[in-house]
Amino acid sequence: MKAEERWQARFQASRMTLPSWARQAPNRSIYRSNATGKWEVYAWDRVMGSIRQVTDRPKGTAYAAIDPTGQWIYWFADTEADEFGMWWRQPFTGGPDEPAAPGLPPGQPGGIALSTTGLAAITLASEGMFRTHLVREGEPYQLLYEHAEAAWVCDMSLDGSLIAINHGEYGDFRHPALRVLRANGDTISELYDGPGKGVIGLHFAPVLGDRRLLALHERRQRHEPLVWDPVTGEQREIWLKDSGDLDAEWYDDGRGLLILRDDRARSYLHRYDLAGGGLTLIDTPHGVIDEAVPRPGGHVEYSWSSASRPPVIRSSTGQVVVNPGGPAAPPSVPVEDMDVEGEGGRIHALISKPETGTAPHPAVFLLHGGPTAHDRDAFSAEVAAWVDAGFAVVRVNYRGSTGYGSAWRDALHGDVGHIELADVAAVRHCVVERGIADPDRLVLTGSGWGGYLTLLGLGTQPELWAAGIAAVPIACHETAYEDEAESLRAYHRALLGGSPDEQPERYAASSPITYVDQVKAPLLILAGENDTRCPLRQIEKYVAKLAEHGREHEVYTYDAVRGWLVVSERIAQLAAQLEFARKHVNSH
Repeated sequence: MKAEERWQARFQASRMTLPSWARQAPNRSIYRSNATGKWEVYAWDRVMGSIRQVTDRPKGTAYAAIDPTGQWIYWFADTEADEFGMWWRQPFTGGPDEPAAPGLPPGQPGGIALSTTGLAAITLASEGMFRTHLVREGEPYQLLYEHAEAAWVCDMSLDGSLIAINHGEYGDFRHPALRVLRANGDTISELYDGPGKGVIGLHFAPVLGDRRLLALHERRQRHEPLVWDPVTGEQREIWLKDSGDLDAEWYDDGRGLLILRDDRARSYLHRYDLAGGGLTLIDTPHGVIDEAVPRPGGHVEYSWSSASRPPVIRSSTGQVVVNPGGPAAPPSVPVEDMDVEGEGGRIHALISKPETGTAPHPAVFLLHGGPTAHDRDAFSAEVAAWVDAGFAVVRVNYRGSTGYGSAWRDALHGDVGHIELADVAAVRHCVVERGIADPDRLVLTGSGWGGYLTLLGLGTQPELWAAGIAAVPIACHETAYEDEAESLRAYHRALLGGSPDEQPERYAASSPITYVDQVKAPLLILAGENDTRCPLRQIEKYVAKLAEHGREHEVYTYDAVRGWLVVSERIAQLAAQLEFARKHVNSH
């Protein structure tokens, strides 16, 4: 298979998310798959062995849920793939679609929680407010919670009596508080650990009548599990020796917790026994686990991949749970670790080297989004495509990344953007010094926050980069704030210490448009016309400034914020990026 056919085959190969299942009907599951060329929702009856496509939308479907009884499948339907719309539902066995909350005004999705009684809690953001409504078939929807600061519903107890909401009422959306309310709106209790210490709600115990709520706290500068009874106030902190980024889930009987731990770009699964306090490692292959969930009977299903091996849905019994069908994605090269000393501490980077050509290679610095995310030893069709094209790929878990403790994640304050780029520059120096990358053939690229850093890097580090490719970037923080979704405004305020009116100097100092006159490298910008995360107007202002200063640039636009849900669009975008890089940086 030729290189171009191989990288496109990785995108075209059928993939699926980890199936989620109904608590009271565990043989009824849903998942999302790209089998038709778009990510859509599927219903899977494990007893009958039948699989049915539930949604078929022009730009794909990103959010879905199944109610605990297994009767209904819910999904979020936006209008123009702009992440602004409403929830719909359909019977698990098939039938007509219907609005989940007839008459409820549309908004940006902020979570959905479902109970066994037919009661649902839906959070939507619109017009500067975050609202959670209670919805039950045949009854008018009721407002449960409303605030101008960001908030989202975490979960609802199975019997519908308790609703958990995370909120940023204390002014820091990055470190939320956790509140539990009754269905009449009365607050039962709240956990708030103070500035810089968020409490993130996960799930109520999956047993009827059990009030315990599983959460993650940051009382020791990292995420750790907490089991909380909001009625009695009893808290049980679960101390774990190993650090890393954590997630947790209940076992079906409520007697144990499944701990998913990310450490240095790899994943580990443990069972924690609540009665005895014992922690048991679950044997899994070396690589990354995106999601994991215990099944009735005690075994665990998880979605696994590594940089060299494509994703698969596995079980702790050793079996493959379900296959998405079609040919598997071609494998790629394994990833190598690199540790670099930076001004803020040790920086962890991942290097993928091409199998052709000789070092020093042309290299792509592929910066992750977020910034509260991190690069891992997981399969990436994008990384593999660059490697096939003859580029080394360097990924940097700069300050602001998750997976390395709260202090590393929260290091972004004041000098936002410049902090991350200082770490990128340190890694760049190291890969050049070690003869891995050619200093004259380096491309800076990324999507979302990575696209923002690309624009900022081209303006503040113009001598370091031969070309830049920025997908859906922030180009001007002030203009982006004016046009972006409500939750991102809250994040902006938390990250930069207030609104543009309150912190104009910080917004300007961290904005790529401030440094546009210093850009030297040719630049490709990819932007979604309906994007509420990285709005088009602020990108247009930046491009106008580029043209004013006579800087070489190209712009690729598409009509949806979620181009990644459509396989053909992802291929088209990456093809444009590869062509641009080859034109400006010789890869062979």
